[in-house]
Amino acid sequence: MAEAGSVGVMARTGRPLSPGGRGLITRVFSPVAGVASRDNRTNTSLNNEWVTVVNTGRGAVSLSGWTLTGASRHTYRFTHLRLAGHSAVRVHTGVGRDTTRDVYQDRREYVWNNDHDAATLRDSRGHAVDSKSWGHRHHR
Repeated sequence: MAEAGSVGVMARTGRPLSPGGRGLITRVFSPVAGVASRDNRTNTSLNNEWVTVVNTGRGAVSLSGWTLTGASRHTYRFTHLRLAGHSAVRVHTGVGRDTTRDVYQDRREYVWNNDHDAATLRDSRGHAVDSKSWGHRHHR
């Protein structure tokens, strides 16, 4: 599902994160390149690019050691994050202070391509939990 100035990706079922739950990448938001008010490569602009990861189960799960990887092999590794049941965390591209709702990759360049890309969430053992892709090179 696309929004003006973004790439939106609807969730699909992933492997259980916790009893009765699912790990999902529910949305990827990437500013449209070339739009001056959004794509000015400032830290604010970089942090307007994010992926939402959701735990739809009742129980909390440790995401320590889990990874989020793009098609170009940029990888973010979660550290010391416990995701409560029925909650979400946004993984921002830019620099920031991690909280329970927002974590930051501390990058100075964009990670997600607007026209095509893929995001893959893997657990600490390297097993794919969920993935989203969009654009002309991917059809999931």
